[in-house]
Parts: sequence; structure tokens; C-alpha cells
Amino acid sequence: MKWIDVRDIAIALAEKYPDIDPSKVRFVDLHNYVVDLDGFDDDHSRGGEKVLEAIQTAWMDEA
Repeated sequence: MKWIDVRDIAIALAEKYPDIDPSKVRFVDLHNYVVDLDGFDDDHSRGGEKVLEAIQTAWMDEA
């Protein structure tokens, strides 16, 4: 997965962290959750605020 795979990342987060409320996750923690996902293979420094916001929104939709 790459940072642009927002929907896939959101699905993976929802599956890996079913007990976490994504609306309460800080971006620093979200960044760490994403880079720790199995199959995530992208430059860790590319996870900027806009990408993290999109991921968080998609994760809320999945949850």
C-alpha cells in the first residue's frame, strides 16, 4: 500500500484496530498506525496532514 491508497488503508485500519474510535486518533498516532500496517510500503515522510485527514475520514466511514 502507498499513501494514495486511502480507502485500502482505511479498511486495513478498521480491521486491525476495531476498538479504536478513528475520530479521536491524533495524526501522529494515525501516521504510526499506517506505517505499521502489513503491506504498507511507501516513504514514511510522505504522510502529510492532508493525506492523514483523508485516511481518518475514510476510516470513520469504515468504522
